[in-house]
Amino acid sequence: MLCYASSAKAVKLIRGKKMPSKSIKSMIADINNEDADGGGLWLPNIQRLFVWDEDQIERLFDSIMRQYPLPSMMLWKTKAELRNRNFIREYYENTDLKTLYRVINKNTKKLVLDGQQRLQSFYLGLKGSYKGGVLHINVLSGAPRAPEDVRYRFSFIDPKKAKWPWVPLGDIVYSKKLAGQIALQIMSDAGQEISETDKETASRVIERAKREIEVTEALLYQEIDGTDEDNHFAFDDIVEIFIRANSGGTQLSKSDLMFTLLISDWRMADIEMQELLSELNGDDQFEFSRDFVLKCALSVLGLGAQYEVEKLRDDSLRQKISSNWENISNSIKFVRDIIASKTYIRSAKALTSYNALIPIIYFHFHFPGELGNVRPIRDYFLRVLLAGAFSGRPDGLIDKITANISERKAFDKRAIFRVIEEDGRSLKISSDHLFWMGYGSKQIHTLFNIWYDFDYRPSFDGHLPQVDHIFPQSLLKSVKDVNPETGRRVQHYTAAEINQLANCMLLTAKENGAGGKADTPPDEWFPAQIKQNPDYLELHCIPSDKKLWKLENVEKFLAVRQGMIKEKFSELLRAYDE
Repeated sequence: MLCYASSAKAVKLIRGKKMPSKSIKSMIADINNEDADGGGLWLPNIQRLFVWDEDQIERLFDSIMRQYPLPSMMLWKTKAELRNRNFIREYYENTDLKTLYRVINKNTKKLVLDGQQRLQSFYLGLKGSYKGGVLHINVLSGAPRAPEDVRYRFSFIDPKKAKWPWVPLGDIVYSKKLAGQIALQIMSDAGQEISETDKETASRVIERAKREIEVTEALLYQEIDGTDEDNHFAFDDIVEIFIRANSGGTQLSKSDLMFTLLISDWRMADIEMQELLSELNGDDQFEFSRDFVLKCALSVLGLGAQYEVEKLRDDSLRQKISSNWENISNSIKFVRDIIASKTYIRSAKALTSYNALIPIIYFHFHFPGELGNVRPIRDYFLRVLLAGAFSGRPDGLIDKITANISERKAFDKRAIFRVIEEDGRSLKISSDHLFWMGYGSKQIHTLFNIWYDFDYRPSFDGHLPQVDHIFPQSLLKSVKDVNPETGRRVQHYTAAEINQLANCMLLTAKENGAGGKADTPPDEWFPAQIKQNPDYLELHCIPSDKKLWKLENVEKFLAVRQGMIKEKFSELLRAYDE
């Protein structure tokens, strides 16, 4: 509601007026249409580039068919010369934001402040496509269902592959024929015999789709008229209205709200941010986020790592971020590349704490020529990741470390470790700590990145090297003991014993895929691998005594392998300040 706005003018604008409404078809006709009444509907650059997933869009159309009410939307009618963009007509994951922006002009236009996702979803479903698929409705759906279940089924389908009873929704909505005529034509084109019951169902569904989307005025909206001289709103007013209207719900994250404020001074921020994140993440290699980048910006500029919307209400800070953006982004990219090349942390699974990067980024930003010796950086980063030093709420710790760096004008590993311990966080990695970094732990991919020389830069997750049990879970779970009190057979090995590091190894996706190791016991698996690679046992720290590969000797195998792992990571297990 506009009553969220601080300005009394906004309240005055709404009171005493009935909220207008439109049909979905009528509202969609205004999207990306300069000839529409009021100059058409567009998106301001304060709106994030985000599209609901297919399931969310399909459920939205199900809600319309079930006549569920929708929240009202908020539009801003203005002639202001500000950046705005088209709605997406053909959505793909790599949609380039730059291709959507329009030429800035003084023409009247309506910008969507609230309701973007609903309008974008309606537009994709009725006029566009989603990853190449066109929205179809199953005209035989609609049977009564529980409120939380989908009743009317929708799906984005390749039109060439769609078959009865799936029908393009746009063919129904944009046909000039009556609903009954459309139903007869669709069933005639089905190419198969249709029962009388199915004919009745299809006719009923088609009639409802036509009515609910084309006729029913289901979309309520509030309109802020910025073209009226008595009710003129500056861009800053609109940003505040936008933030207050969205901050009470879950539609926008804190980074979205902060970014909205940032864009009020830096109109290219959204494009610059998208390009930076694309470069940092590569082909889904990492998961750097806008939240992380903004936290880095606040930290390197001396405003502390704590994430607060209020910080960006300061005009001078927003200008400071925009003017320092090139140096901030260069420092983030530089440190990301150093970590990937020098620590072998090459995937999101292995990078368990992005916050641990911020002190390094701070150092590079303020002392760009001092990052010659990478060894202290590497030692710091691997230890804090494996020790989980940045878990919980690390903002205060980040501030203490950056203050230490600023005071010393150096990245002093020992001094930073002391700061971490004084903050009540442990950096010691004992043998026991190491051995229980097993299957399913957060640190095992980090540890294996250090251990192995496999390529950890997959194009998708299925190409990642995979953690596997040396003695298969199914084999160890089959070992039973008899409980002397109950006489029942119980599992001998606990889940912790089965999943411990000494029973884990890293296999390539090929080794662990179809026809790969699967549940093959080690005494059958290892001989074949040694024939292909004589260094196989050394690579995986496997005891060479073949007797230990048998199930009856699993405990001896694990004990010997623990010793080998301890030797491999002896440097990591030593005191961190040596």
